[in-house]
Amino acid sequence: MSDLIRRCVLAILVIVATPALAERVTLRLGTLAPKNSLYHRALLEMGETWKTAQGDGSKLIVFTDGAQGGETDTVKRMRIGQLNGGLLSVVGLREIDPSVSALQTMPLMFRSWDEVDYVREKMRPAMEQRFLDKGYVVLSWGDAGWVRFFSQRPASAPDDFKSMKMFTWAGEPEQMEVMKSLGYQPVSLETADILPALQTGLIEVVPATPYYALAAQFNGPAPYMLELNWAPIVGALVVTRKAWDTMSPAGQRALREASATAGTKMRAQARKEVDEAVAAMVKRGLKVTRPSPEQRAAWQALAESVYPQIRGRLVPADTFDEVTRLLAEFRARK
Repeated sequence: MSDLIRRCVLAILVIVATPALAERVTLRLGTLAPKNSLYHRALLEMGETWKTAQGDGSKLIVFTDGAQGGETDTVKRMRIGQLNGGLLSVVGLREIDPSVSALQTMPLMFRSWDEVDYVREKMRPAMEQRFLDKGYVVLSWGDAGWVRFFSQRPASAPDDFKSMKMFTWAGEPEQMEVMKSLGYQPVSLETADILPALQTGLIEVVPATPYYALAAQFNGPAPYMLELNWAPIVGALVVTRKAWDTMSPAGQRALREASATAGTKMRAQARKEVDEAVAAMVKRGLKVTRPSPEQRAAWQALAESVYPQIRGRLVPADTFDEVTRLLAEFRARK
């Protein structure tokens, strides 16, 4: 073999053996979570791990506080490529696949976090496959506490809230119809408009988790909280399949592992901080109302009366039935 041929062969071997440089990737994530909140911090920690693995100047940009609009807007921006992902609650996730509504849109269906975890994990593989089929990769699941009612006047029974205007998520006409049929006064708003709406009297009641209510300062104009775990706020971190496919295998692996860690941390910390958030608001003048057994029974009866309207309308019928089956299974084991 001549020296020239030998050098050519060695050059080819070097090219084949040298791995391709990782592509520079910029991930733009949108979320309603407040800046510097536990959710924001967890995302930033996840991003540092991912950037190290992806390399080559890749970076993560997190738009907090609904800077990219509400959750429906966030999903729209993901579809046209303005955002690559989002930390979303069920409100945004159901814009991608409606089956996820079952984890959040069934009031007083879940009695504990153990029940929420059990149902979510049982349903998780099928839900994640549906998201993947629609062009989204679910990286982790989280939650943000139980929804409670913050109001401008004291209220404890279901009928007490009928005289007050209540916030509901923008883009939920079906939920507004259900609420109106029950005698309530829903007002459709984006989350960024809640505080000024409370201050001006446009709304008088906000269903929110204590942590979010504290961060958004709802407790100022709405200083009464009903201690009733109406429904869990469940969410997930998702990225578009297009963004996922631009990452190196090492970047994908690191992002999935770091996201799982972030999801576990967010769930544990959010559940812990519910009581801490309530305590902090009590120091600032929040008055906690605890319903009597008779009032709790009235709330349960209200929730069960609306299940037929939720099934097949707000939650796909087969998914609604699966949740009730899984809950019965879990409670039988307990």
